[in-house]
Amino acid sequence: MPNTTPSRRVRLNPMAGLTLIELILACGILLILSSAAIPLARVTIIRNRESEMRRDLREMRTAIDRYKDAADKNQIQTEVGSQGYPPDLQTLVDGVTVSTTGNTGGISASALAGASSTGQFGSIGTPGTGFSATSGAPGTAGGTSQGASSTGTASPTMSTTTSKVRFLRKIPVDPLTGKPDWGMRAVGDDPDSDSWGGSNVFDVYSQSTGTASDGTKYSSW
Repeated sequence: MPNTTPSRRVRLNPMAGLTLIELILACGILLILSSAAIPLARVTIIRNRESEMRRDLREMRTAIDRYKDAADKNQIQTEVGSQGYPPDLQTLVDGVTVSTTGNTGGISASALAGASSTGQFGSIGTPGTGFSATSGAPGTAGGTSQGASSTGTASPTMSTTTSKVRFLRKIPVDPLTGKPDWGMRAVGDDPDSDSWGGSNVFDVYSQSTGTASDGTKYSSW
């Protein structure tokens, strides 16, 4: 019996797949797109580093100002000639002993002694007389009377407490140089000077010699 089942033939589409010209065009388009994305990514990285550096400078300058405020309030001991500024950045990290004076709300011992001796808190009247021995107000035999103190006064006691305070958690790394080496200026240094006087830290700046995206020098930030 003859086989009547039609045979299936696979016909190849001559248009299937990519030709060499199409492959070259696709690679060219990808190359153009990648070359345009690289500068954009580079600009994004630079701007992120600049934002990080601004944040680090602001953090260190805030720590210096807090140290200065505590020194002006005589809460910490500073070196002669420092004008209340820290000697270096590491001091802000290590911390210093800060003394604070507060009101405990109690009564001083001298006030309590004066009140007791003058009858501020009550005195015993002298038997058989019409007046209290200390109060000056009419009293009864063996009774008590309230009198105003003439010398002893109740005043709150003041106490001084000391604690170690750190103004900076750590010295940040300059995102542009990759090192925690910041330029420093003392109070007497020239604002444009790149040499530190060494007596105190009045300001900090980046030691990078590059130019920012806005056209300014990083060292002037």
